[in-house]
Amino acid sequence: MAEYKKPTNEQEFEANFKQKKPLMNNTEAYYESARCLFCYDAPCVTACPTGIDIPLFIKQIHTKNTIGSAKTIYDANWLGNACGTVCPTGVLCEGACVYNHQDVPPIQIGRLQNFATKHVIDNEVTLYKASDKKNKKVAIIGAGPAGIACACELRMMGYEVVIYEAKAKPSGLTVYGVAPYKITNEEAIEEINYLQKQLGFSIKYNHAITKQTQINELENNYDAIFIGVGLGETNLLNLEGEAKENVVGAVEFIEDLRMNHHTTNVGKKVVVIGGGNTAMDAASEAARMGANEVFLVYRRGKTEKGAYEFEYDLAKGAGVQGVFNATPVAINGNGSVSGVTFKKTESVEGRLTEIDDSEFTIHCDMVIKATGQNKKVDLLGMMGVELDKRNKIVVNLVNFQTKKAKYFAGGDAVNGGAEVVNAAYDGKMAARGIDGWLKLETKTD
Repeated sequence: MAEYKKPTNEQEFEANFKQKKPLMNNTEAYYESARCLFCYDAPCVTACPTGIDIPLFIKQIHTKNTIGSAKTIYDANWLGNACGTVCPTGVLCEGACVYNHQDVPPIQIGRLQNFATKHVIDNEVTLYKASDKKNKKVAIIGAGPAGIACACELRMMGYEVVIYEAKAKPSGLTVYGVAPYKITNEEAIEEINYLQKQLGFSIKYNHAITKQTQINELENNYDAIFIGVGLGETNLLNLEGEAKENVVGAVEFIEDLRMNHHTTNVGKKVVVIGGGNTAMDAASEAARMGANEVFLVYRRGKTEKGAYEFEYDLAKGAGVQGVFNATPVAINGNGSVSGVTFKKTESVEGRLTEIDDSEFTIHCDMVIKATGQNKKVDLLGMMGVELDKRNKIVVNLVNFQTKKAKYFAGGDAVNGGAEVVNAAYDGKMAARGIDGWLKLETKTD
């Protein structure tokens, strides 16, 4: 029996996808911030990839300096609002909170971060002003978290910045690839608009870079280029029947849901293949869209899945059923999918093996593949940057410069797929790397 009814309008969609981290009011923020112990070694700061001074911003909230708190956050992380909602805080800052050792709930750092940053966004508080132009221009490919963070940091240093974005909206994963119960489209875009208004970077939407001639133009017209293209489409399983109707990739399914909300088509009985966080999101979303049954099938054991445990708990809470140690061998159906045949698996001396004569079929009318994403090898090849054996861009992890001097890179195209906060860090550090390199180039001219 489905936990959720299929939403038929926007109000019902919002009810099914209510926010995991609802915005605190002033009273909630005041009392929650009072709980912070302001630890001298602040393990929460160490656990944050962007190194936000968490005790400071919490103390600023408690002393009713909300604007100062927001600035402390944005000084470290240009995606401070988005990260307050979409970050896996339970395994990062909140996971490091000392209260966890005392059987006391950790400080709700993410919600406090969201409280402070939302205040300045909603009230259009100006926190920053771009520096005077340095007569240098930087092109950024991709308006995702890495690209936006890079743009903001470069504008603070006075560079002219133009972002080339393939899609119609900014923010990459936070708009197109994150479950809507983590952040709404409006909230993600509001933050980008807030930053753009203050810092004045330009974004060219629906402007995909796909041709060598376009790349040549960028190299001729800009002093440096930052690659923040993220990852591509869902990987193929290379299974019989994979091309059947209603077999979709998880990232494509999530994007469809984020853009079209309650009008997205979801089957009555859904099989999600994969064990990562994207699989958990896709399964939970299918359930919240009113699917009668959702099966999450992973080829390894439950403890070996890549997803965070809280993400799996969230999916189970939506009514998703987990099936482990099963690998797909065929997708069945006549035109449209009617089921997936699996083989049971086991680990033998650390190697995954299929068990003979163990086939079974789960009947379904929709399959969602959460099996990783392609790297944008063709595009990166045209740029001439070096890739490693997994087709990730090779960079100097201090300044994020590629082996091709004019190019810098960050985000998923470099790390292979991580969190929004990691991309925000990469973009900021790359901007500083670009600044250092351009200064050096100017001295040697």
